[in-house]
Amino acid sequence: MAVEQYRQYIQHILAERQKRAAMQQKLNSEEYEVQTIFDEKQDHYQLLYVGWRGNRRDFGCILHLDIKDGKIWIQHDGTEEGIANRLVDMGVPKQDIILAFHEPYIRQFTEFGTN
Repeated sequence: MAVEQYRQYIQHILAERQKRAAMQQKLNSEEYEVQTIFDEKQDHYQLLYVGWRGNRRDFGCILHLDIKDGKIWIQHDGTEEGIANRLVDMGVPKQDIILAFHEPYIRQFTEFGTN
């Protein structure tokens, strides 16, 4: 698959999740937001939250993906469903998905790419 197609898939998934989170945020009327960061030049993509929940500052990464050497590297996945499964459902071959949050030695025991 083309890198451009991978960019579109990643951006679609992150934007969809951001939209759902924004609707939830309106219901809770908390002062925080979920943001998408798309760096197409260097192929870094993130979904993060930032703001206030009550009197506590809250910031963190929900998803972080990179595209390197034509493959999708999942650096962090803080979702329940797992973005790798969603990418496979969209047609990305498992060997083109690297679970980078696992140490390199462990990756060979997953269903996904090793590097």
